[in-house]
Parts: sequence; C-alpha cells; structure tokens
Amino acid sequence: SSGINADEELMFNFSFTGSVKLKGIIVVGGGEDTSPSHLKVFKNSAPMTFDDGRRCADQEFDLQDDKDAILEYQTRVAKFNNCESLSLYFDKNFGADETRICYIGLRGEFSEAQKRGVVICNYESAPQLKDHKTGTKDQNFHGVS
Repeated sequence: SSGINADEELMFNFSFTGSVKLKGIIVVGGGEDTSPSHLKVFKNSAPMTFDDGRRCADQEFDLQDDKDAILEYQTRVAKFNNCESLSLYFDKNFGADETRICYIGLRGEFSEAQKRGVVICNYESAPQLKDHKTGTKDQNFHGVS
C-alpha cells in the first residue's frame, strides 16, 4: 500500500544492555523490488535520524535480495568492538516506492555492561581541628566546651 509518507529509506536504532562485538548482519527483504539494496551501519550513534544517515558510515554494504537468510554480511570486527548501540540505515532498494524488511539478524558476542562501584565518601560539615594535624600549635585557639 502506497501512502503519502511512503519512502524507500528505513532507519533502525538498536540500544544494547551491554557491550556487543558485532561480527555479521543478515537482512531479509520483502522481495518484488522492495528489498533493500544498500545498508549504512553506524556504531554508538543511536538514536539517529534520516538526516544523520547521510554522513559517513562506519561500514557500508551493497545488499543482495536474499529471501532465505543465507547471506551474512561480515563487519570489520575491530571497528564494531564495544558496540553499545547500532544504527542501520537502508537508503536504497531495488526500485520500488517503499522498502520492506522481514528480518534483521545480528551475529556477535555479548558481554555484560561494566558495573561501576559506589564510592563511599565522608564529608565534614564542620571541620574538627583535632582531625587536622598541622604540627604547629595555634596560641590564639581557645576550645569551647
């Protein structure tokens, strides 16, 4: 169905709960020229807009129409190490007015997010002279009891 906002561009933003080493991407399109033909991949840039997708990507792929999820597009693993978010921008298809995607598969390794420990600090609201040794005696100091 063709609508007023029908467009061949699609943007997907993924946020992970840990760190991902992305090794490959699988894309299954809708067939009949609606499958995406080009993909731009951005690491740690989510959330992105369509305007952001026009900048230089971390990696780009020319895609094939793959209805059986056989093709896996290999990422440059060194580039996609420590991914906390991933944005996939499909900017072209095989000629239809709109792009359809049935499946996106991401292959890689997941590791838990590093938990930051709680720092326990003591703050003085009123300094106590006995806690601060200066090595000299202040002759003008008189204690209050």
